[in-house]
Amino acid sequence: MIEIPDDLHPACLPVAWLLGRWEGAGLGDYPTIEAFRFGQEVEFTYVPDKPFLSYRSRSWILDEDGNLVRPAARETGYWRPQENDEIEVLLTHPTGFVEIYIGQTEPARVEISTRGVLKTETAKDYRTGHRLYGLVNGALMYVYQMSAMGHELQPHLSAELKRVTGALDARD
Repeated sequence: MIEIPDDLHPACLPVAWLLGRWEGAGLGDYPTIEAFRFGQEVEFTYVPDKPFLSYRSRSWILDEDGNLVRPAARETGYWRPQENDEIEVLLTHPTGFVEIYIGQTEPARVEISTRGVLKTETAKDYRTGHRLYGLVNGALMYVYQMSAMGHELQPHLSAELKRVTGALDARD
């Protein structure tokens, strides 16, 4: 069941299923690094009557037994639903880059690809990203592909997250 707050902007209805806090684990790999397991917390919140969702993600590297090893990636941003089931997503990373994604929403599914990436002088070489999010049997599942460090677009991360708090607790 998807909760929809009374004061959620109508433009956000196609992504209302994302609202809340999600926690879980995933796998990461890329040609330039060793494969790894990670834990993650993702939070989608809303500001009453505003046409966007706020987004925050934190992750941690896990050992083979699922114990925390160290903090990993962080990202924050905004998900801006548009007309015709389109969506714009803006993400900022403390590692020195900002991404703009454009994509499509469907019931319980969002697929986005980078329109642009801006990097600081000290950021690693990251070129493009593609993400697919879906609600599968009550879990938020996603896959993330990237092109970076001279490699073509290919899988980097995937995770399965369980809802910890729902939409009615997601007000900013």
